[in-house]
Amino acid sequence: MDTYRADDAWEALGDRTRRLIVERLARGPAAVGELAAGLPVSRPAVSQHLKVLKAAGLVTDHAEANRRIYRLNPAGVGALRDQLDTFWGRALENYKHTVEEVEEQENG
Repeated sequence: MDTYRADDAWEALGDRTRRLIVERLARGPAAVGELAAGLPVSRPAVSQHLKVLKAAGLVTDHAEANRRIYRLNPAGVGALRDQLDTFWGRALENYKHTVEEVEEQENG
């Protein structure tokens, strides 16, 4: 089983073009040429961005005839989701404690 580090994924998503590629792949699998057609960068640049996204565990690929088809990797995206859920849970818990402290000060 592969393990994906959310830090690598966040770093990979720091680039706007890579975020655009991920947004496009969220709609479904695509080849490099299809991805490049909707972006302001060349096909070789898209290939390099895909290489980074793949290394970060966010994208997988497979051969189909003479093309490589890319898709989002559910495990890699799931690692990001888990981290966001953790951050959000902590933020809500801290907010709850803050509200309770304010209420105690006002009532007490």
